[in-house]
Amino acid sequence: MARKNPSRIGLAIVGGGRVGLFRGAVVARHPQVDFIGLAETKPDRAKEVATAIGADFVTADYRELFARPEVTAAIIATDEHLHVGPILAAAERGLALLIEKPLATNLSESERVLAAIESSGVDAVVGYTQRFRRRWLAAKEKVRTGALGDVTLVTSRAFMNRLVALDNYKRTDNPASISPMVISGTHALDIVMWLMEAKRPVEVYARSIDKALGPLCAGIDATAGMITFADGSLYHASISWALPVVWPAAVYSLDVGIVGTEGVLTIDDTHRDMVLATTAAQAEGYAPDSTRRVDFLGSYPPGDVALGELRGPMREETESWLNRLAMKAATQHATAAEAHDRLMLTKAFDLSAREKRAIALPIRAGDADDSREEARAELPAARAAR
Repeated sequence: MARKNPSRIGLAIVGGGRVGLFRGAVVARHPQVDFIGLAETKPDRAKEVATAIGADFVTADYRELFARPEVTAAIIATDEHLHVGPILAAAERGLALLIEKPLATNLSESERVLAAIESSGVDAVVGYTQRFRRRWLAAKEKVRTGALGDVTLVTSRAFMNRLVALDNYKRTDNPASISPMVISGTHALDIVMWLMEAKRPVEVYARSIDKALGPLCAGIDATAGMITFADGSLYHASISWALPVVWPAAVYSLDVGIVGTEGVLTIDDTHRDMVLATTAAQAEGYAPDSTRRVDFLGSYPPGDVALGELRGPMREETESWLNRLAMKAATQHATAAEAHDRLMLTKAFDLSAREKRAIALPIRAGDADDSREEARAELPAARAAR
């Protein structure tokens, strides 16, 4: 039962990018939020976002923000490779957390972050926003209640235009630490593992290709592979984030099939039901590009801005988290332990592809260390130089 007398919330937002702004606008409308603080290193962006969300305090240093006595919770919305410091500082301060995925881009750092969260006892959840979309909730309910019998096979195929990849590779100083699986394939992976949470993965086998993004940014184009579970069930996954910029999906197009002993469920999440074609450049999505003239509307995972407000799963996810804090309401957010597991699995996909062999699960940080990743990153650059 939810608490009848809700608690007040003082919120710190670390990172004033797209997601920080989206979530901050939702936070600003929640009746239990008394204080909003923003930590953003870029002064112009800090001013813009602070004005938009009505921030009470603005700083470039998240430590200064966490020291404010009003702060009881924090949203970590920095770039993916900058999560570790703010998470550790917030856990030390005892703040409840909503963390953008992943916990870290490095498995050893993710282990460190998870240990800090668990030892501090803070309530920390991770932003796997797809869990708040009705289609995946409906699929979860059918699997959970046994409508398909025992699930024996799941397939997922994710297609993305390369704007997301190029932006991620541009923002990191270590391209070897990210990949299509770690940054984007993890969303489909989380949905499938959430659906199959009663099953234990024991092995992964995968391959990758880098012919398009390798010469451009030492990146991986696509990864395909298979997880085997202890009971023999299979999950086949593929993701490419190297499709041309003009590919109409602003971000994500996903197909999922779930087969059980008593039934089958297919989910078309490609967003081809609403197609916009225009002579004007499109500003939709993760990293808008002036050459795009066609859009699959609804393919931007956070949702859509309509009538001045964000509508869709990220709004529902954020509001649900605030209600979790204020009223102790049960939610379907991914836990920090689940987020670490998803990073481990994506790293196992990359490790299997790199070493061209099956990998026993789970893996530890030493199995996917950075020296191996750096060696992999040097290969496309060397090929391009030749």
